Amino acid sequence: MRPTQSLLKLLGLLTALALLGAFLPDLKTFWLGASGLLLLVALLDALTLPKARNFEASRDTPGRFALGVSSSVRLTVKHGLKRDLLIRLHDGLPLDAEAKDLPWSGPLPAGEVLELAYDLHFKKRGLHRFESMHLMASSQLGLWQKLCRVGLPTETHVYPNYEPILRFALLATANREEQMGIVKRRRNGATLDFHQLREYQDGDVLSRVDWKATSRRQSLISRDYEEQKNQSILLVPDCGRRMRAMDGELSQFDHCLNAMLLISYIALRQSDEVGVVGFGGVQRWLKPVKGPPAMPKILNHLYDYETTTQPSDFGEAAERVMACQKRRSLVILLTNLRTEDSQDLIKAVRVMQKRHVVLVATLKEAEMEARASQPISTLNDALTFGALSTYLQQRQQVLDHLHSHRILTVDETAQGLAVALANKYLDVKSGGLL
Repeated sequence: MRPTQSLLKLLGLLTALALLGAFLPDLKTFWLGASGLLLLVALLDALTLPKARNFEASRDTPGRFALGVSSSVRLTVKHGLKRDLLIRLHDGLPLDAEAKDLPWSGPLPAGEVLELAYDLHFKKRGLHRFESMHLMASSQLGLWQKLCRVGLPTETHVYPNYEPILRFALLATANREEQMGIVKRRRNGATLDFHQLREYQDGDVLSRVDWKATSRRQSLISRDYEEQKNQSILLVPDCGRRMRAMDGELSQFDHCLNAMLLISYIALRQSDEVGVVGFGGVQRWLKPVKGPPAMPKILNHLYDYETTTQPSDFGEAAERVMACQKRRSLVILLTNLRTEDSQDLIKAVRVMQKRHVVLVATLKEAEMEARASQPISTLNDALTFGALSTYLQQRQQVLDHLHSHRILTVDETAQGLAVALANKYLDVKSGGLL
């Protein structure tokens, strides 16, 4: 219970009268009477304050939130008193949530239901908890306010916002619609599995002509092939401290997570299976799942992955991959390479290459390249440019070292990683490397 502005103003007025009473004795009697009357009225008004049990409140949230995307939350409040109430309402928001339209203030008439909607967005993935609502109600005369906690706590899930990445990828790979599952066209290139016989078409490779079928039909018949299906993709995200750096509004790990979801979407549409095994402080394993209906399972597995403060151990990653995944797979290792990683990474990749095809995806730091391209006007600018040039040169040497050992790599900025990785996966498929 707390006093309102109205009560504080009345108390201020009584204080002024008390000061005047020190100089005008005739006001003392009036001041005593006014003080007693205010005290009595205030005590009686305090008895009219509602209690938490007088309210019924509920919260309706979406089935899930997307990171950084606003969604509508609806609150419903009513009370059982016979008089109107003046309230101030604020929802029990999680720490990583922001709402622009709260708190709400206004009347809550007797016998009516207040329905309040507000937009909410989250700044962090994972499981979040809404606490009970904070409802500040006024007494009948408006001299007091009381804070009530109404409604039950609820939980919600915040998932990565991968839909813009997916839409962009579909546009960026417009020449490969058949690989994205949008327009299914058979290609005449290096496919692996026999699909069907069909009439010869201009441009068909002569080596694809089926001469036995041609002799029977008395017309040219070509063999049609399609890429292999039922292959296995294993995503191995680095969850160590090197992935905690921010790149724009998201961390590097969140960008990797978006790329993983895009690859999963494409692979499942390709009838491949997708599994996940984390390293760098995260010991989680998702056995490979198959088919477009399995996408929610992958999303539910990845949505609350978080980076740790532990170092990234590539040897540990190789051991976990070899222990968890027995079937030959395309292993996609997502990390942010450092100049000292060369030897450790090559040893780990060599271990995994005994059974799998390994693709190392590493993030370029866009801020570093942007700063290196800035004009030099001072000594500090020159020193900064020299340090950045050395860093970029050493990083390129690491990549060249990986290439010299015939290790597949993708080196791209965080914003372009999803599309670059998707195209590399399609290249591996079409090249028959699996």
